[in-house]
Amino acid sequence: STFHSSAHLQLGFLLLGRRASSSTLHLRRGHPILSVASDAPLSSTPTMMDQQYVQLLQQQQQQQQQCPQQQALAKQQRRPRGWHAVEAPSSLLRTHNAIRDVLEALPPLQELTASNGKSVIALGQGDPSVFQYLKPPECAELALVDAIRSKKCNGYAHSAGSEECRRAVAEYYSKGLASDLTVDDVFITVGCTQAIEFCIAALATPGSNILLPRPGFPLYETFCSYMGVKVRYYDLLPEHNWEIDLGMLDMLTDRNTVAMIICNPSNPCGAVYNLEHLSKVVQKAAQLRLPIIADEIYGHIVFEGQKFCPVASLTVDVPILTAGGLSKRWMVPGWRLGWILVSDPFGVLRKGRVLEGLTKLAQLTVNTSTMVQAALPSILQNTPDEFYERSNVLLQEAAKLCCRRIQKIPGLECPSKPQGSMFIMVKINMSMFMELIDDIGFASALATEESVIVLPGIAFGTPNWMRIIFAAPPALLNEAWDRIEAFCDRHRSKC
Repeated sequence: STFHSSAHLQLGFLLLGRRASSSTLHLRRGHPILSVASDAPLSSTPTMMDQQYVQLLQQQQQQQQQCPQQQALAKQQRRPRGWHAVEAPSSLLRTHNAIRDVLEALPPLQELTASNGKSVIALGQGDPSVFQYLKPPECAELALVDAIRSKKCNGYAHSAGSEECRRAVAEYYSKGLASDLTVDDVFITVGCTQAIEFCIAALATPGSNILLPRPGFPLYETFCSYMGVKVRYYDLLPEHNWEIDLGMLDMLTDRNTVAMIICNPSNPCGAVYNLEHLSKVVQKAAQLRLPIIADEIYGHIVFEGQKFCPVASLTVDVPILTAGGLSKRWMVPGWRLGWILVSDPFGVLRKGRVLEGLTKLAQLTVNTSTMVQAALPSILQNTPDEFYERSNVLLQEAAKLCCRRIQKIPGLECPSKPQGSMFIMVKINMSMFMELIDDIGFASALATEESVIVLPGIAFGTPNWMRIIFAAPPALLNEAWDRIEAFCDRHRSKC
């Protein structure tokens, strides 16, 4: 028992105190025997220490002589009567990832195939590697192999990323920007998702608010919700190529607004903002004193006739945090390497200790894969232009295929054709599919009956739409649209 162990220790120290040097104490935890080896005999004259020794022995004997019922009662009195309340924090419970919620609510893929005999065609998650159609550049794979074989990448790196990695990113992305980036302006993250999380965390405090696009990537709201940050939505206008409704920004902004997020090229809309529109957005941000978080993970994935303009290339007045990464343009989302680029020529963010905050955030996860970091300089330097061009052509052809098929299906509409990224937003005329009720019912029934997985628009803040990723082989896309067309024919309301 605890008492026995404590008593033994006290007895031992008492005995040691009255022995000559070279005493040796032998203790066995919970054992009633305590022995002392000494080269000096015990004194025959009782001392205060001897009396304490006797008292402790008597207490120990009394405890051992207690009846079993008394011992059980003593144990019960020492034991907590019940657990204190153990609850998950409310900040965690109010956190949800709308995309994951939808995908994980579906039956397992094996069950879908077993229920209807059709192989699953997953057009929901934004992963360009799923179908092995869009492959990473060979130089990226070789660079990673070389990094592994070098035996130099098995340890930790600087929390913000290795200096070589950050320098390579700074040099690569300084081209065309309004001001050059330095190594200190770059933070390497675990994918672009963490880059966005860090940008929000570095600017916002509980009770402040951020302006988000609608429709928009749902993780923006997820991060804000977890951090206790309020969200306010500005609309993207489908009839105007999903451009930002600039008139809403004045109404939404107040003294507690800390930033606005822009996603260009757009997820989920597939829009690419032209120079004129982006210039107006930046001017409005300067007028409202709004820092911009630019989600440019799909940067440069644009189709014929379109040009990608980094937001940071248009201004030196507005502080901009740009989130990017390898995932989409290089087709390697599983490599989990992203970055934050800090464009802040006048030092607004530095004065507010935002860079210091980003440094602290980076220290939470130590660093991303040092092997991928080591490979990154070679990837940025050696990926041929032909790789980017071929990828964009394949995606453009896939987008055109989707638009052609949509035109032939009554009840579906695409008001704005994709100009870039990997997604198309399809409007569902639910008055023609009344038995399905809404976009969630539409997507759920489509998965169950046809094994085609798409995401309902409500996951992006826009009900009665659906988002489809078209980073898939043409034959597979056509098969998916054949099934969608048959599904719509079955469920279309008979008037």
